[in-house]
Amino acid sequence: MANSTTIALNVQTSQHELVIERSTEGSPLRGRLQIPGDKSISHRALMLGALAEGETIIRGLLLGEDPRSTASCFRAMGADISDLNTEEVRVRGIGLGQLIEPMEVLNAGNSGTTLRLMLGILASHPDRFFTVTGDESLRSRPMSRVVKPLQHMGADIWGRQQNSLAPLAIQGRALTPIHYQSPIASAQVKSCILLAGLMVDGQTTVTEPAISRDHSERMLRAFGAQVSVDPDAKSVTVTGGTTLRGQTVVVPGDISSAAFWLVAGAIVPGSDLTIVNVGVNPTRTGVLEALEAMGADITLENPRDVAGEPVADLRVRHSHLKACRIGGDLIPRLIDEIPVLAVAAAFAAGTTVIEDAAELRVKESDRIAVMATQLNLMGAKVTERADGLEITGGYPLVGTDVDSYTDHRIAMSLAIAALNASGKTTIHRAEAAAISYPDFTTTLQQVIA
Repeated sequence: MANSTTIALNVQTSQHELVIERSTEGSPLRGRLQIPGDKSISHRALMLGALAEGETIIRGLLLGEDPRSTASCFRAMGADISDLNTEEVRVRGIGLGQLIEPMEVLNAGNSGTTLRLMLGILASHPDRFFTVTGDESLRSRPMSRVVKPLQHMGADIWGRQQNSLAPLAIQGRALTPIHYQSPIASAQVKSCILLAGLMVDGQTTVTEPAISRDHSERMLRAFGAQVSVDPDAKSVTVTGGTTLRGQTVVVPGDISSAAFWLVAGAIVPGSDLTIVNVGVNPTRTGVLEALEAMGADITLENPRDVAGEPVADLRVRHSHLKACRIGGDLIPRLIDEIPVLAVAAAFAAGTTVIEDAAELRVKESDRIAVMATQLNLMGAKVTERADGLEITGGYPLVGTDVDSYTDHRIAMSLAIAALNASGKTTIHRAEAAAISYPDFTTTLQQVIA
C-alpha cells in the first residue's frame, strides 16, 4: 500500500471499531471542512428557547447525541421542539417558570452539560418534582459542584453518595439569591447558577478563579435577561424576574471539533486544511494559543461576527512543532481540547507539560489516565501527573489496538494520532465520536481522499 492512507469503519454486533491503516510514507491532508455546530451553544439555544416566550429559530444546531438529550428532556417538560434533522430547528417556548412536571424520568444520556445546567432550571421551578438520570458514564460523574451551590440557594436535591451522583430527585422551590465564589473555573457551574437566578428575586452572582467560556452570558443577554459582567473581578451577575423572548440563533462551528483537524494538519507532512465558520470566542481559543506556542502554522481568515459570536475560517499547514507548557488560566479555555493537544505534543520536539488540569479526571472518562495509556500503547512516551501529563515528543508512533473508553474526544484524538502512526490502528468503541461529531469518519475520508 504505497504512499497512501486508508480508513475502514467496521461495525460488528459486539463492538464498533474504526480502523486506520497508513503506509510508512503517509499522505498529506487537504481540503475545506465544514464542522458541526458548537455543542455548548446548541445546548443553551435549546434550553433558553424552551424557557422563552414565542418562537426561537436555531440554524446550524449540532445533530449529535448530547443536544438530542437536551431536546428530549425539554420536550418532556412541555416545550415544542421541531425535528432536529432539519436546517432550521424551531422551539416554541413555554415561558420562564412554566415547565410542566414530567411523567417520566428525564434522561440526559451522556451529556454533563444537559444535566448540570438543567439542575439550575429545575430547582427554581416551585411546586414541581423532577427526577433526572443519565447513562452509566454520566451517573459516575460528580454533580456536587452544582448541587451544593443550589442547596445554598434553598434547593431540595437528593441523590446517591450524599447527593453527589445521579440519579437525582429535585423538589422545585422559590430560591434566594447568592454570591457564589466558585472554587473552580467551570462554565457548567456558572451557567447552572445563572439559570437558577433567572427566577430568583434579586441578583445572583458567580465569581470564578479564572474566566470560563461565556456562551451563557452572551445568549442570556440576547434572549433579554439582565446580565452584567465584571471581567476584573471574574464575576457575572444575573437579575431575576425578566422575561425571555424567542430569538434567531446561528450556531457557529465548534472549535473543539476544529481542534482535531488543526492538530491533524499540523502533524501530517504536506497537509493544508481550512476549517470554515469556526467560532473563535476568546473564552474558547486557548487551543489556538497552545498550538501557536508549539509553532503550528495557523492563520485566521475572514473574521466576522455571526449572531453575537466571533467567527473565522482557520487554515492550518504542516509545521515542525516544539514542546511547550500548558497550564494556569489557559486551562479553562482549552479543557476539552487537551486530549488532542496531547497528540500534538507526541510529535513535538522536547517535553510538553500539561498541568492544572485535574478536571480531566472526571470527564466522560479519566482523560489523563486514558490518553497516557493509549498513546503509550502506540509508542509515545507519556507520564501521568496528578493534574495533567508530561509528554516527550519524537518517538515514532506505531499502529495497534486502542480503546476510546466510550469517550468521544478520546476516540477522535486517537484517530488523529493514527494518521501519523505507521501500520494499522484499530480504535475500539469508536462510535463514541457521534456524541459530538456524527460525521467524523466521513470527514476523515474526505481529507485523505
